[in-house]
Amino acid sequence: MSKKACGIEKFQPLQFLRTTNYSQFKTSYKFPKSSFPIESQSQLSEEENEAESDVDEDDDVVAEEYDVVSGELGEESEEEEEEEEEYEEVVVENNYVNENNDNKSRFEEFKWQRVERLRNEVREFGEEIIDVEELSSIYNFRIDKFQRSAIQAFLRGSSVVVSAPTSSGKTLIAEAAAVATVAKGRRLFYTTPLKALSNQKFRDFRETFGDGNVGLLTGDSAVNKDAQVLIMTTEILRNMLYRSVGITSSETGLSHVDVIVLDEVHYLSDISRGTVWEEIVIYCPKEVQLICLSATVANADELAGWIGQIHGKTELVTSSKRPVPLTWHFSTKTALYPLLDEKGTSMNRRLSLSYLQIDSSGENLNQDEGSRRRKPRRHGNDVSSRAKNDATTIRRSQVPQVIDTLWHLEARDMLPAVWFIFSRKGCDAAVQYLEDCRLLDECEMSEVELAIKRFRVQYPDAVRESSAKFLLRGVAAHHAGCLPLWKSFIEELFQRGLVKVVFATETLAAGINMPARTAVISSLSKRTESGRSLLTSNELLQMAGRAGRRGIDERGHVVLVQTPYEGAEESCKILFSGLEPLVSQFTASYGMVLNLLGGAKVTQSPESNYSNVSQSGRTLEEARKLVEQSFGNYVGSNVMLAAKEELAKIQNEIEILTSEISDEAIDKKSQKLLTESAYREISDLQEELRSEKRLRTELRRRVELERMFSLRPLLKKLGEAHLPFMCLQYSDSGGVQHQIPAVYLGMVDSLKTSKVKNLVHDSDYFALSVDMDIYFRDAESEHGAETSYHVALGSDNSWYLFTPKWIKTVYKTGFPNVALALGDVLPREIMTLLLDKESMQWQKVAESELGGLWSMEGSLETWSWSLNVPVLSSFSEDDEVLEFSQAYHNAVQCYKDQRTKVARLKKKIARTEGFREYKKIIDMAKFTEEKIRRLKARSRRLSTRIEQIEPSGWKEFLQISNVIHEIRALDINTHVIFPLGETAAAIRGENELWLAMILRNKILLDLKPAQLAAVFGSLVSEGIKLRPWKNNSYIYEPSTTVMNVINFLDEQRSSLLQLQEKHGVKIPCCLDSQFSGMVEAWASGLTWREVMMDCAMDEGDLARLLRRTIDLLAQVPKLPDIDPQLQSNAVKASSVMDRPPLSELVG
Repeated sequence: MSKKACGIEKFQPLQFLRTTNYSQFKTSYKFPKSSFPIESQSQLSEEENEAESDVDEDDDVVAEEYDVVSGELGEESEEEEEEEEEYEEVVVENNYVNENNDNKSRFEEFKWQRVERLRNEVREFGEEIIDVEELSSIYNFRIDKFQRSAIQAFLRGSSVVVSAPTSSGKTLIAEAAAVATVAKGRRLFYTTPLKALSNQKFRDFRETFGDGNVGLLTGDSAVNKDAQVLIMTTEILRNMLYRSVGITSSETGLSHVDVIVLDEVHYLSDISRGTVWEEIVIYCPKEVQLICLSATVANADELAGWIGQIHGKTELVTSSKRPVPLTWHFSTKTALYPLLDEKGTSMNRRLSLSYLQIDSSGENLNQDEGSRRRKPRRHGNDVSSRAKNDATTIRRSQVPQVIDTLWHLEARDMLPAVWFIFSRKGCDAAVQYLEDCRLLDECEMSEVELAIKRFRVQYPDAVRESSAKFLLRGVAAHHAGCLPLWKSFIEELFQRGLVKVVFATETLAAGINMPARTAVISSLSKRTESGRSLLTSNELLQMAGRAGRRGIDERGHVVLVQTPYEGAEESCKILFSGLEPLVSQFTASYGMVLNLLGGAKVTQSPESNYSNVSQSGRTLEEARKLVEQSFGNYVGSNVMLAAKEELAKIQNEIEILTSEISDEAIDKKSQKLLTESAYREISDLQEELRSEKRLRTELRRRVELERMFSLRPLLKKLGEAHLPFMCLQYSDSGGVQHQIPAVYLGMVDSLKTSKVKNLVHDSDYFALSVDMDIYFRDAESEHGAETSYHVALGSDNSWYLFTPKWIKTVYKTGFPNVALALGDVLPREIMTLLLDKESMQWQKVAESELGGLWSMEGSLETWSWSLNVPVLSSFSEDDEVLEFSQAYHNAVQCYKDQRTKVARLKKKIARTEGFREYKKIIDMAKFTEEKIRRLKARSRRLSTRIEQIEPSGWKEFLQISNVIHEIRALDINTHVIFPLGETAAAIRGENELWLAMILRNKILLDLKPAQLAAVFGSLVSEGIKLRPWKNNSYIYEPSTTVMNVINFLDEQRSSLLQLQEKHGVKIPCCLDSQFSGMVEAWASGLTWREVMMDCAMDEGDLARLLRRTIDLLAQVPKLPDIDPQLQSNAVKASSVMDRPPLSELVG
């Protein structure tokens, strides 16, 4: 498949002096036994699959930006479909990372012997000998203080919440608990959020306890499920607990289970899956000890308090100490600076905008402040000078290319590095950009070449040919577009020191076992569904946590990079903003409602024609007590009242202070302090001043209106010939002025785009205020036209919707509105069509009584147009074509005269007899205004916090109950669960009821296995996308039979959506035939190469879609009340599809 040339400047091979012998952290590499097991660290479970796909509509933007500013790699956020790969948190937190593989192997054997010795001692002398000293003796190093404290709490019989940084050794606590539990002859369940992490822990624990004592239970694997140590995913445990609510563990599947470990419990804040963690804590039998391992969060005390309240005695153990301390750096075009000052408490002042401006102008940074201050100030209003002083222009001038930052890392011995870029295309483009940079020596290149050959022999279909040659340079990309097997290969090469730089998305940020010396974060913002947003402190620290290898590096390094949008100020703001708290995401689902209420089942008697009902289910009141035990309700009950009381006090104080600075209050104070004559004089003058100020405001509005009306004929005149360039200007909430070069498309009412027209005319968001609307109509009656919104495309590839209020200037030049070839569509029509294709997700950039300024991200197709919009510094005053009417000039003169009149009145007041006393009153009022401003800011923060902790759950539970009652899945009055509900209760999926309805539809019985797989693929394709940068590519179309079935099911889907809407339920029902043909092709037996040839999908996306389909097919034989023929076809389809490079091995 041909690839578009990036136009990247070629560099001579980098041959830096090496000062570090990387052999100290290389591990012995043995093929094929230990290399790249298919179930590797980056293998994805259903849960990860659902979250890994990237929203990369703008990925190609990043690649093409290398021609302009390569340092903007991280700008185009892929928003890894709902936290890509569900953060794929595969954290290995051992205190002995410094051992090489051979030593580690001997140490593990030694540890296994010690574990066995302890078990024998317990059999001989009893459980009483188990204490913290005995448990710590199985390690050949001194355990940390927080680990000791957590083990002691566990031995006291308490549940334990451990909150500590990544790689600090939390897993050791769970391992020690497992040793104690196994020694007692009891069982321990170890749960993880991901199947990949479950598989990894399965391997680790087998090395410690032996194969016979460790089992694995995931969605598609069941190994030794009666073992003393059973590893599983959280969803599996939640489903086991559904039937154990209110029953002792000895009567359930938790027989002989003493301990449950919840790894990565901070997932509780995850929007899509956080409910599962809360359900486990709520449903878990109270006699079972919980060990909850969490990354550092702001409210670990609340988490421990909640578990203590609903489960039993719980102790909190926290640690903020990192095993390897971090040093923060900031990369600009010219240098790599320390981000923080010497104390580490504030930003390095050399990174301020003023210093960066001097640096970009070439002035000497070492000259003293005074000499710079004495330089004459430049005057003039030319666009170029103003642009240079603009914050964005200064930042853009300091954006480094990848090679700039890499050179500093190599020169300072800061490799290997994980380089985070928030888009797949950005990662791939960065790798290509470094094509001529050689980071490996000859010996290392030979090792890599041999590794690739061996990998190709073992997994021929998993080789990513476009990336293989770059591995010989020591660079690689790691993102959701790669096959899991290939990512595993990259990970192992990186751990061996054979890859020096990995360009990775957030997949790697959350815990793949790839610690590096340095973490580079290419951008502090990423694109989300709601537009560009800054990283949170938790996200930043999560990525920074990849830096620093315990036992190898004395310090880890984190490098933040200057971008056109963020600099060192934003970096420090995020860094010092503090950790975010865990926030409950508890929501009801069909599975939850059916499993909690549906104890009764309807069975058909073979001897008669009537149904029998067996056992009774829980009452709504019993279910409510469970649901209301959520973490959100706990936080709400403890915090909500106090927060609301404080908010009420603040609002009351604001009201009191506001009344103190009202005109009436100031007038009373003046009357009290001043003499009668002085008071009367100032009072009269103040009344006159207020009147004159009102008139000045009206005249200023008139100036703005006349300016707007003057621009209208100009835009119409220029627009008839071409699409003129213009400059839009606004100030953000922080007072920073922004200037945007753009190409003018036209007035909304004149464009052939119904979407934008309807939006502007029908939506209240774009309406003017009532007073201004009247004012506009009065003004327009003089000009005979209506005020309207206009559209332009900015150089930043964003659409802008605005009134003329935001136009700073218009230029003579622009895009010629001439067809490129005979018969072609005109440029204005092309751009209008592109605008009409957008999703109309406008965001307000600035607001004014004269109309707002709105923006919307452009698409790949508009990118080439935006690149041709010149920068403002290329224009001069002679290029401007502003033509103002005589009415505008008259309005300006009137405004100036009125402004002078107001100034004279102020001076007159200042010369009055009692002004000195009066000024004290005014100064006090200003002080009070500032106090009110601070109180309002505090009030907003409190209101936001209250919204986050607002109790929820039961309302959604009842809404879902109404749906399943009406659709005859469950009778909520008698709690009888019908066959549809029984099937839905056993399914794992986003909308269990929708999946059950399809599986019970007889239309599926006529499908062949491959066709059945294709239909199933349409149910699980949410978030999978085509990649528009893949030229001349295609996807397989589904067969006619499959399309007919999907079209038939779409009617059923519509009826369910209507029923959900009726009861206020907002759970999506996925049915998308776009990729069904790809699933059908694979299920029909086509090879991976045949399916992927010129494919418009990334390999990782297709693999994720196929694994989701296999997972759903694998559930069918285990579900109740499903037709045997459908179960048989599902098994056949699943067995055909589950082949390399998709098939997975365990252990």
